Order: sequence, then C-alpha cells, then structure tokens
Amino acid sequence: MPSCSPDCCLFQAVEIVKVWSEDGAGKVVEIPADMTARDVCQLLVYKSHCLDDNAWTLVEHHPILGLERCLEDHELVVQVQASMTSDSKFLFRKNYAKYEFFRNPLNFFPEQMVAWCQESDGTIPQSQLLQNFLNSSSCPEIQGYLHLKEPGRKSWKKLYMFLRRSGLYYSTKGTSKEPRHLQLLSDLEDSNIFTIITGRKLHNAPTDFQFCIKPSKGRSDCKEMKMLCAEEEQSRTCWMTAFRLLKYGLVLYQSYNIPQQRKSDLLPFSAPVRSVSENSLVAMDFSGRTGRVIDNPVEAQSAALEEGQTWRKRSQRMNVLGSPSPLHPSSLSTVIHRTQVWFHGRIMREEAHRMIIHQGQVDGLFLLRDSQSNPKAFVLTLCHHQKIKHFQILPCEEDGQVFFSLDDSATKFTDLIHLVEFYQLNRGVLPCKLKHPCTTVAL
Repeated sequence: MPSCSPDCCLFQAVEIVKVWSEDGAGKVVEIPADMTARDVCQLLVYKSHCLDDNAWTLVEHHPILGLERCLEDHELVVQVQASMTSDSKFLFRKNYAKYEFFRNPLNFFPEQMVAWCQESDGTIPQSQLLQNFLNSSSCPEIQGYLHLKEPGRKSWKKLYMFLRRSGLYYSTKGTSKEPRHLQLLSDLEDSNIFTIITGRKLHNAPTDFQFCIKPSKGRSDCKEMKMLCAEEEQSRTCWMTAFRLLKYGLVLYQSYNIPQQRKSDLLPFSAPVRSVSENSLVAMDFSGRTGRVIDNPVEAQSAALEEGQTWRKRSQRMNVLGSPSPLHPSSLSTVIHRTQVWFHGRIMREEAHRMIIHQGQVDGLFLLRDSQSNPKAFVLTLCHHQKIKHFQILPCEEDGQVFFSLDDSATKFTDLIHLVEFYQLNRGVLPCKLKHPCTTVAL
C-alpha cells in the first residue's frame, strides 16, 4: 500500500474542548493544537454574538482546589487542558484588568513594593517601571511581607519575600536580602499563579487576599502548591501582576498591542471590533440640510441637552403607545433598566462583590442591582482603586413623575438608563466615571 506523502496530510488533529459561561451553560468547540486562548475567545465571541472589546478571557477553573486563573492570550489551550484534572473546566468571562497595568501602572505597583523605587529615592521616574519589566536585561524586584501556609498544617507564617525573574524567594532573617539568607520558594518558568476563590476559613487564612503558585507541568496535587496570602487587595494584585510580567515579559506587551495578531487565520470567526474613544467624539448639528461640527462648547452642551430631552420624550411616547397594554411613563421608568447588561436584579451584596472581582478590579467597573434594604431603591456597585464601593439610588417624586438620584435629588433622572449614561460621561459625586459594565454572557 503506497505511503502518504507529506503533501497529502492536509488534516490537522483537533481536540474537543468544552467551555462554560457563568450562567452554567456550556459549549463544545473543536480546536486545533496550535489554537491560542485569544483565538478561542474570538471564536466564542463570534458564536455568542458578543462585542469583541478585547476583554474576553478563558479561565482555568479548579472547583475542588478552589483555584482559578485567566489564561494568557498566547497560551495554547490544548496544552493547558492536558494538565487539568477531570473536575477542572474552562470558563468564558470578561476580565477588564487583563492589560490594565499597561495603561495605569501606578495603580498596580505601589512604590513601597518596588525595590529600586525605594533605593533610588525617587530619582528614577516610575514611568520606566514597565519598561524595566519588559527589558530582559533588567530585573525589577517586588518586595514585601506575605503569609505562607506551612506544608501539611493549617498555620501560616509571615515572611519577607522578594520576587525576581529567577523566582520567588523568602528571607530567613527579617528583611535581609543577602544571598545566604534567601531561600527559593518557587520558580516562575514552570509555575502558574492562581487566585484562591474559596473563603479564608477553608485554609484558616489570616486575610481574604489569598493566591497560590502551582506547578504547570502535570496534574499536581495540593502538596506541591505554595499557598500565599497578602495583607490587602492592592498588594495581592501587585504580586500577581509582577509574576505575569516577569514570566512572560515582552510577550504580554505584544498581546496587548496587537489584539488582532492572528485575525487573518480566523477570518470566518472574526467578530467586528468597535472601539470609540470619548476624545474622538465631536458635537454635530443636523438641523440644517448638511451637518456641521459645533465648535462652541456652550452651544454643544445646549444642543446635547435639547437633543437628550427630545429623545427621552420621543422614546417614552413610542414605548407607551407601542405597548399592547399601555404603561404610564413613570411606570415604564421603573422597569426599562431590566433589559440592560449592567443590571443584575436582586443579587446580594456578596454576589456583586464576586462579579466585580472576577471581571477585574479596574477603575469604573460597575453594575446596578436592586436594593436589599429598600424595595423601591437600587444600588450602584462601583470599583475604584481596587476597592468596591456601593451607592444607593433613591426614587423621588415630583409633579406626579418618578425620578432617580444618587446625590440626594441634586441630580435627577427619569430612569436608570439615563442615570448610567450621565455618569458614563460625568463623574459627578462618584470617585470615577462609569466605564466598564459588569456583564454575564450566555453561550
């Protein structure tokens, strides 16, 4: 029987991978061995009709171990699946913090945790921080106290640690970094860093800010994992971000800079990408035969207010008249928000926290939910400086119409959509603008 020539071998082996959404739905996809996590996300974005804003990620989830991590865009999914246990699975989720440290590094790397920032007494600008991380010849060092879970015991030991390109070390003598006092805890090359998603009680952890370094080769068990705990959220984020940067370096920067790196290979699966900067928008006047740009800021603001009021009246009238059983405008204003991706109904405060944490604690990540304490009120849950804050939105009635406000009626809105749109453009009383809606997707 004649042997098959290399030119005849046109078929590439494919693997079956099942991906789950946060609502529990699953989708089976066939992927080739060289398909990256970014490729799979683009495929799922296309199949699920989502907007591709480059924030989608595949999450490696280990429910029994209580661990999860976002795959890097360049990682091969088949290789990652080969090291996972039978109970592990992939989740499809947004993670707005995936590359946020490139846009705003000062939020991710406090001066006191970066060794050379301390040693230079401020003479080296922090703008060089990321450049040094990406430069293979330089070696930024992250330092600080971490709690380490002692092997085979439930007790934790507080140690001063140093994260370098060669690995994570702890000092056997206080804060000394002399080579004779440093012990290697874990290397970076053959390990991955995970967030511990189980409560602190399970591991008797001293704080809620747990993470774990787990060997990436083979199906490792708990004995090989290094369980760590930081004092605060910003500290944990710093350690985990630095781990990624020191391990992958320039590869992360390339993934951040070239979101459509392999788009030509996935033309049938590529979803349209829409990215509009606030600074690229201009005010236009279409009242005449041709449109014109409005240069005067006062005129632009006046036109925007007039257009907004006209649109609100028109949309309310259309909704009321077009409904089979007409609703009063004030009744409509109390339910229209339920169609929005940022509204999550009667979820508990703890669930809102979980969703924000899972999608990346970046400035402006938000959701709205029903208030648990006041059935007529709502709550805006917002992330700022890696802290989650809650703002109550109260209804108020004026001339028989219901309005909503989160600043004691100083600024009132006819419905929650109007409120969200306003705070997406204006900070107002909030610590930052609403930038990223915290959403869930059904596959």
